[in-house]
Amino acid sequence: MNTENKSFEKAHNWVRNSVTLKVVTITIMVLLLLIPTEMVKSIIGERETLNYAATNEVGSKWAGPQQLNGPILTIPVVYEVVNADQKSELVKYWHILPEELKIDGTIQPEKLRRGIYEVVVYKSKCSFTGKFDLDKSIDRNSLKEIRYDQAFLTLGITDLRGIKDEIILNWNDEKLKVKPGSTLSDLIYSGVTIDLPDLSDNLHNKVDFDFALNLQGSQSMSFVPLGNTTEVNLTSNWPSPSFDGNFLPDSREVSATGFTANWKILQLNRNIPQSWVYGDQRENLNNAAFGVDLILPLDDYQKSMRSAKYSVLTIALTFLIFFLVEILNRRKIHPFQYTLVGLALILFYVLLISISEHTNFNVAYFISTVSIVSMVSLYSMSIFKLRKFTMILTTTLAAIYGFLFVILQMEDYALLMGSIGLTIILGATMYFTRKINWYQLNFESQE
Repeated sequence: MNTENKSFEKAHNWVRNSVTLKVVTITIMVLLLLIPTEMVKSIIGERETLNYAATNEVGSKWAGPQQLNGPILTIPVVYEVVNADQKSELVKYWHILPEELKIDGTIQPEKLRRGIYEVVVYKSKCSFTGKFDLDKSIDRNSLKEIRYDQAFLTLGITDLRGIKDEIILNWNDEKLKVKPGSTLSDLIYSGVTIDLPDLSDNLHNKVDFDFALNLQGSQSMSFVPLGNTTEVNLTSNWPSPSFDGNFLPDSREVSATGFTANWKILQLNRNIPQSWVYGDQRENLNNAAFGVDLILPLDDYQKSMRSAKYSVLTIALTFLIFFLVEILNRRKIHPFQYTLVGLALILFYVLLISISEHTNFNVAYFISTVSIVSMVSLYSMSIFKLRKFTMILTTTLAAIYGFLFVILQMEDYALLMGSIGLTIILGATMYFTRKINWYQLNFESQE
């Protein structure tokens, strides 16, 4: 009986005093805390989805992203088809693109709110000028008739609700009104159409055109380079544009007061002929688009998600300090106390995302950091009983959150900075624990 009691007591003492078991326990707690961390990431993703839904809802009432495609000159042509000794007529469309196309535009952005979410919309004024060369070759095999008197122009506009004023086309000094809807639904699914006068008298001349377009939209504005030479010049007071699409600006200036951007694109830069009858060019047209996104600088949800990915680092380093205090101070810390500290560290990310939805991200980060560091530090004072260990923990936590903040601001160099930081942290840990004899270490004198 005494032998059994001694064995039980020995096992009990090993469980209480084993450093190895404590390390395993802490490791398991860190892994278990990754579960609520994933739940926090899920919350961030959900809030981002709600923000996206709010953006789409505002866009559905104001006007969505706009892509301007055109103008395209279209002339009906009639071919004679022979089937089983019977002749019939087949009407095709001959599409001609401008020889010159110049677009000068200004974009005036606005910020609208849907609940707590902020959405970027804009009003724009664009002037289109250019020339069409009607002296083009066409496949004349079985060609019966070219209906120059039925020619029309088509201008593609993604969201017609954004048109704010009547569009008047100056065609060879003649003013023409537009009609809603696109006649070329297989090429341009949304836009306006302008019926042209008989082109027979201008077959060997270049025809000038120009028109103004006052358009509103949201998030982005893009263009399709249809001219043999296409020039686009944009100005705006938006300080953080994102230029995207198939072409980047040839020149740009971006400052705190806005941006200017200039594109010059040649026919040789795009996979679209200047005129065609046969073939579907819709995909090529869409693939050639370019423009600008009016983005909100460094999206808060993206930064919150990136910060949450470093949660395991914050938890592991904090637990490491608690464990080293146990070793150096000979004072046991219960797993429940580790768990409370870990949950407090996870709460940081909930505070960050919730506060950042109502104020500046940097302010939210500062408030969250001060709250959590203060909470953990005050709690550790009752555990450590020594002020110097509490100061070390406080300094370490402040350094971790400060380091994380720097990484979030340096998106392009985040991986580099993160890897350097982790190397320094691991090196410091190895240095400060180099003299500990882990085989002889136990908690037997801790009471």
